[in-house]
Amino acid sequence: MECRPKCGACCIYPSISSPIPGMPLGKLAGVRCIQLTVDLKCAIFNHPSRPEVCVGFKPEEIICGNSTEEAQKVLEWLMEK
Repeated sequence: MECRPKCGACCIYPSISSPIPGMPLGKLAGVRCIQLTVDLKCAIFNHPSRPEVCVGFKPEEIICGNSTEEAQKVLEWLMEK
């Protein structure tokens, strides 16, 4: 499984309280993760240092959509539930 290109939503929109390499205190919602690459993919996607909460995000079209904007709308909707 690989991180979907042109998404990055799970690396920006949710808050993550677990330590992330380069972000020992995690990150706030809406803050770009330091591990998000310029092509909007997780740099540590298949690495053991990836936080468990991040592992829970699966790269599926229904979540990621075809763009960052589509993924943002889905994640915002999910966070409201």
